[in-house]
Amino acid sequence: MENDFKYGQDHLTVNLALKIVRGQINGTLTEETKIKIERNYNVVQDIANGEALVYSINTGFGSLCTTRISKEEIGKLQSNLLKSHSVGVGSPISKEIAKLMLILKVHALSMGYSGISLNLIERILWHINNDFIPLVPEQGSVGASGDLAPLAHLFLPLIGLGFLSKDGTNYKPAIEVLNQNGLKPLELHAKEGLALINGTQFITAHGVIVAEKFFSCLEQADLIGAMTLEGYLASPQPFNERLIALRPHDGAKTVAKRIRKFLKNSQFVESHADCGRVQDPYSIRCIPQVHGASRDAFSHLSEKMECELNSVTDNPIVFDENTAINGGNFHGQPLALPLDYISLAASELGNISDRRTYLLLEGKWGLPPYLIQESGLNSGFMITQYCSAALASENKSMCFPASADSIPTSMGQEDHVSMGSISARKALRIIYNLEKILAIELLCAAQAFDFRRPLKSSATLEACHAYIRQNIPHINEDVVLSEYIEIALEIIKSKELIKIANEVK
Repeated sequence: MENDFKYGQDHLTVNLALKIVRGQINGTLTEETKIKIERNYNVVQDIANGEALVYSINTGFGSLCTTRISKEEIGKLQSNLLKSHSVGVGSPISKEIAKLMLILKVHALSMGYSGISLNLIERILWHINNDFIPLVPEQGSVGASGDLAPLAHLFLPLIGLGFLSKDGTNYKPAIEVLNQNGLKPLELHAKEGLALINGTQFITAHGVIVAEKFFSCLEQADLIGAMTLEGYLASPQPFNERLIALRPHDGAKTVAKRIRKFLKNSQFVESHADCGRVQDPYSIRCIPQVHGASRDAFSHLSEKMECELNSVTDNPIVFDENTAINGGNFHGQPLALPLDYISLAASELGNISDRRTYLLLEGKWGLPPYLIQESGLNSGFMITQYCSAALASENKSMCFPASADSIPTSMGQEDHVSMGSISARKALRIIYNLEKILAIELLCAAQAFDFRRPLKSSATLEACHAYIRQNIPHINEDVVLSEYIEIALEIIKSKELIKIANEVK
């Protein structure tokens, strides 16, 4: 396969991580990386066989860091670590996120500072390449000494424990899968157990999906917002380049430029040039400022994600035979804060979308009440906004930042934790709701669009509307709308509108 990604050498991005996890490119180990891994592994073995006390190599963990472990029991210490830290609860995370965790861990370990054996990394690669992915419960990490519990579950199969699945649903005991494939459980050596479970791969893997989905929502929110603007016959003035330049936040500039493109040569705009309406409600007029602020939040997350994807996040870090440094590279705070920020940004994108849906249903400016003829006999789209409001309210209830909390653990040795795993899971739940809110606005905006015929909008919005109508008809009388909301949601998830908009010049 062309353009293989070289673990431990190449620069990993969100898009590359997604391509690896979805089988579009392969991840490989070069000979140079293998040598680096083996050299660092040998350094750790030398330390383990020496007399110097080095955390996690020949000591206990956490508050037990002053307890010396005999040379004969170093291996048992590491396997005990995987067993004792497998305390996760709740539903399994998705197969894709669990596989991403494996990919991100291989990349970090392959940088050659974790003292882990080549044999162990190659076994993890076997899981990735053969799609045997471990069961990882979603709850139980405080996001500080690494994502300890989820990573412990992720790597139980290396020692013949835990569960594996190819489809993310039907899990089998790991030992059965290993036996069926002629493999034996591995024996862990000094530091290997801690190197496996110390890290932020649970938070970061969620962050990869958060980044992908939220960017898609940002792109489509602009498109759908423009379609609502057209259906409402709102003014294009708030998107004026000279106006936006006087408060030139990057996100606002990007959004305003996109909306100007989406309205280019629109007959809708021309039809009400002299209508006498002075200004529109904020949910339309302030799209550049509100959508733009959410884009700026995304830019911050993207910057932090790219750094984290290419970081070594375990402890201690082994540089050479004389230098093993204890630190806090495992602490999840650098991602916890941006992910909490994204939760607020995503919630607000849904909040303003719900307000636009409400506007379309008011029966103003030539639109029928609830976007249906013979309203009264028909309720039309009335209750879609109830659903949208419920989702927006649910999202608001999840906006309290998980990173604002910290509960000490391990007898106070780990006395400040990030709760970043909660930040990550919560951000993803909010974005799932956001997709549904945007689907409802999409449904209503397309309906409003129809009432402006025979006028034509811009080439971009006409192409998007035509695609929607290929999948969802204009509604003339009351029907079960949940079926059409689901279709609209699939349109959002498919990103097809983004492709159509990008193809129109």
